[in-house]
Amino acid sequence: MLKKLILITLLILIASLGTITYQLDKALNQPLAMSESSFIHIKSGSSIGTLATLLVQKKWISTPLWLKGYGRIFPEKAKIKAGMYSVAKGTTLAQLLMQLVNGKEHQFSVTLIEGTRFKDALAILAMHPYIKQTIHSDSVSQIATKLGIDTENPEGWLFPDTYAFTAGTTDITILKRAYNNMEVQLNNAWQNRADNLPYKTPYQALIMASIIEKETSYIAEQPIISSVFMNRLNKRMRLQTDPTVIYGLGERYQGDITSAHLREKTAYNTYRINGLPPTPIAMVGLSAIKATLNPATTDYFYFVSGGNGKHVFSKTLSEHNRAVRDYLKQQKLMNK
Repeated sequence: MLKKLILITLLILIASLGTITYQLDKALNQPLAMSESSFIHIKSGSSIGTLATLLVQKKWISTPLWLKGYGRIFPEKAKIKAGMYSVAKGTTLAQLLMQLVNGKEHQFSVTLIEGTRFKDALAILAMHPYIKQTIHSDSVSQIATKLGIDTENPEGWLFPDTYAFTAGTTDITILKRAYNNMEVQLNNAWQNRADNLPYKTPYQALIMASIIEKETSYIAEQPIISSVFMNRLNKRMRLQTDPTVIYGLGERYQGDITSAHLREKTAYNTYRINGLPPTPIAMVGLSAIKATLNPATTDYFYFVSGGNGKHVFSKTLSEHNRAVRDYLKQQKLMNK
């Protein structure tokens, strides 16, 4: 009789264990009750119990029982990591748990754009909700010091690219990555530069690259424009490029360059100064850097817009003046 009772008890235990196992497996492999993909933030020090409570609060699961039970049965498989996670609609509880245990945080991204300025990069970072702001009260020169840039104006030292990061990454961390990236790209290009260039340092090349970047977005023309500026520097001619004038005007620039602006002697007015301006005037893409250090071979000394996104290049001033008249005539017809 005792043996029979023990057997019945064992059978009941086995059946109960089987039922629990079945229910646990069912709960873990049930899609979370999400109407759309969303984020979940796991704070530092969170346990499997904290997670269960959070999921109930979000109404992604109806009870914390099964998740807490799983944590007790398999504690080594329930060590979740802090971070911001992206959870796709249709994700099961088991898949979410694996994601949190593996620490596969969501990768956000921020893009720094060629031709924009250092202040524009700061504004982009400041607007991102998942970047931790640490430099909002710092001056540009203070930020340059934090980045290890040996100049008060760090213009041009950020490499334009898309940078991935996890939530809570600081703004200065992303800026350092952009600065380090530029150092690598610029130095690599400098090592592969053409001979007999008028630039003594990589920084001088970066200044010129920023001018080329602002002069055209048509990559095929960048080596030709580079040759124009190189030819002018070699002849000791002034660069006479409008983007440097605009940069020198700063907030005073309202969309038009006047004759008074061209006469005003600022450090950046290349109609009034010889050689290069003191710093770059924008963020520079790799194509402009390469064009600066490997210019086309031409006899051009002038260029003007062709009105189609491209430029008309000239060898002499008379040719250039004719191209300017053609451009102005074209603009006049378009504005009628």
